[in-house]
Amino acid sequence: MWYQGLSSVASVGSPIECLRKHLCVKCPSPKKPGLISRIDHSELQSRQIVETGGCMSIWRPFTQEKTAPNQVKIARGEGAYLLDEHGKRYLDLISSWWVNTLGHANEEIADAIAFQARSLEHVIFAGFSHEPAEALCSSLERLLPQQLRHFFFSDDGSTAVEVALKMAYQYFANQGVKNRDTYINLEGAYHGDTFGAMGASGSNSSYHATFKSFFFNTYSVKFPGTLDDEESALFALRTFLAKNGDKVCSLIVEPLVQGAAGMRMYRAEFLEKVVADVRKYGILVIFDEVMTGFFRTGTMFAMNQTQVIPDFLCISKGITGGFLPLGLTVSVDAVYEAFYSDEPSKAFLHGHSYTANPISCAAAVKSLEILQRNNTQRDIQRIAELHTKHLAHLSHVQNKRSLGTIAAFEVDSAALAQEVASRLFDQGIFIRPIGNTIYFIPPYCISSDDLARAYVQTAAALRSM
Repeated sequence: MWYQGLSSVASVGSPIECLRKHLCVKCPSPKKPGLISRIDHSELQSRQIVETGGCMSIWRPFTQEKTAPNQVKIARGEGAYLLDEHGKRYLDLISSWWVNTLGHANEEIADAIAFQARSLEHVIFAGFSHEPAEALCSSLERLLPQQLRHFFFSDDGSTAVEVALKMAYQYFANQGVKNRDTYINLEGAYHGDTFGAMGASGSNSSYHATFKSFFFNTYSVKFPGTLDDEESALFALRTFLAKNGDKVCSLIVEPLVQGAAGMRMYRAEFLEKVVADVRKYGILVIFDEVMTGFFRTGTMFAMNQTQVIPDFLCISKGITGGFLPLGLTVSVDAVYEAFYSDEPSKAFLHGHSYTANPISCAAAVKSLEILQRNNTQRDIQRIAELHTKHLAHLSHVQNKRSLGTIAAFEVDSAALAQEVASRLFDQGIFIRPIGNTIYFIPPYCISSDDLARAYVQTAAALRSM
């Protein structure tokens, strides 16, 4: 439906608008070899190429471009709101794919970015270091269990997971163990869209079915929707481990909440039992906190609500407050020491061009500072309490649930969820259902009145159907 993809393309006259005019391209210019000529848009239309937002060159994520409607062009952000090119305001109730924690265009983070950009924009991170990266690691070290103290930078959540998966496999390979080529996940997992992350999500993932022939071996623990489910899932896991435990490299889970599966929530006690079982076989544990990190679940990390310290922690999304991409994979001493060697082949030969980008790190340092302030902590608690209050009064829905700043529920069908989202969008409220799941995961600066309005308008839309 038309509200499903908010474009970040700016308004007329912006650099991106100018780029659109001059770089909608097809072929080299016959008059000026080596240059690119613009396409006659009437020619495109005659070839039945669908016009999407005025530009043929932007291929958007999770979008069927042939049938997708024109996208709303966002000109700027302001706190919990997005404003389009005509000035209409949209309450961003999904934090722009869960990345924005402190509000759009936060001035303090913007200033930190500008200050850093004037001194050092980037430097190769092999053989060099810089203050923003070191400051970020120091800040995180104070917030993490003392066992998690080795920081490897990457670009986003998927790459942070990719790093953990490769490190886990090489951890065993560096010690001469070659047969641990299986990963355990939780049914319904989503760990990213790079190949390793897709593979770790399992062959049953609806997001990645096209590529499943490329995936490595996985075993999926049944999702524990009920206490009975927990017992049957644990029994099946223990049976599998008894036969295959020495072939498993690592367990990877999204602790407490599975985001892309529809904000599915499960008990910490179940996770603790799963971890205890796999560790009996020397299996490493990866916590994918890309979505759950930075107080989304009410605590700094979801693992803080468990008795588990993983061998790897993957973080991204909210780390920069939603400004810039950045990923980190944090590991324990035992992992690091398996790579610490006089043999070059035992090094972790992996890296990205923009590893530990100083500007991204500066944004993250400022974001962490703001997150820990008393007023931010009060906002997080306020949102959690409001979710509980408003969900209690919401009718015509199923499986109402919340954890921290995340709230979710199901409606009768995916079509109904999309219709609710469309009606809310007309009223300036942006959500993006997952199947028949509607969820709210707002920036922490959202006002109580705005969050209440979202629930009231949702209830009204449901009653009218």
